[in-house]
Amino acid sequence: MRTDAEGAAAHDLRHHGDAEVRDDGARLTDLAVNVRANTPPAWLRERIAESLTGLAAYPDGRDARAAVAARHGLPAERVLLTAGAAEAFVLLARALNVRRPLVVHPQFTEPEAALRDAGHTVERLLLSQEDGFRLDPAAVPADADLVVIGNPTNPTSVLHPAGALARLARPGRTLVVDEAFMDAVPGEREALAGRTDIPGLVVLRSLTKTWGLAGLRIGYVLAAPETIADLERAQPLWPVSTPALAAAQACVEPQALAEAAHAAHRIAADRAHLVAGLREFGPDGLTVAEPAEGPFVLVRLPRAAAVRRHLRDLGFAVRRGDTFPGLDEEWLRLAVRDRQTVNSFLQALDQAMVLARY
Repeated sequence: MRTDAEGAAAHDLRHHGDAEVRDDGARLTDLAVNVRANTPPAWLRERIAESLTGLAAYPDGRDARAAVAARHGLPAERVLLTAGAAEAFVLLARALNVRRPLVVHPQFTEPEAALRDAGHTVERLLLSQEDGFRLDPAAVPADADLVVIGNPTNPTSVLHPAGALARLARPGRTLVVDEAFMDAVPGEREALAGRTDIPGLVVLRSLTKTWGLAGLRIGYVLAAPETIADLERAQPLWPVSTPALAAAQACVEPQALAEAAHAAHRIAADRAHLVAGLREFGPDGLTVAEPAEGPFVLVRLPRAAAVRRHLRDLGFAVRRGDTFPGLDEEWLRLAVRDRQTVNSFLQALDQAMVLARY
């Protein structure tokens, strides 16, 4: 675990998993993008389609905002709807007056990219494989006035204890916890969403991952009313479209929450199947970052770049890891898929690893 105040040029912070499945990658079986397969469900597509009759009017987010607030037991003034969680990182970078921002890596790279684009000098806290990519709160400098961490973290799939994250809070510090994948964790254990007792806490949530709405762009921020007001002033007018507002409202209704909870258990079972299959490659030098708690798994293996290329030839897209600060080209991230897809992938991985030796 170490800090790194430089090094931005060493990683492509704007590279994301969707780059693996564009153009000729569209034909591949996708294990690169962390969006749940076979989504959005039919009932959600219907709700979104119903909203299209209202496109002549400007979006009115009050009902969706109230619904999200109720889902977390919060007043509406603690909620801000955004065009995906990624927009929230841009708003935070532009709206907050911070002197020493720190991003805990490896994690989703957009927070750091947004901060740098806004003119901030960003410090990195790099977690290590030897520590299981787990955070020691004492490693965060006391004068860091903005700390950003994912939970569960993309790409490591580490679920940090809520108590450890809460210990990062202190007067004068904004603590940003990206919970974009928390609804894929059974019971959402270790979640901080809905907490109002932690000073400076900002929680980000995304509805694009579990519900397959990456193309619609919908997420939200939970924070103190004064922080929400600052972020809202930095937003353009009508930032969330009417269809996205309809989706937000639908996805926090009781039936949807029950469906998401069921999906989280299914993802956990499919992930266990994937990890068990990956462990079989241990004698070949493959290691899995464990315990994995998100809808994706991080692996390290020899000649990973060559393996990734051969996997593409065999019909599978996976996410390269070297664009994440703290990782190098020996790392790959794999999205959790159903057992049949995983079994086919494991067979392809076996072939790819053999091919990469030559």
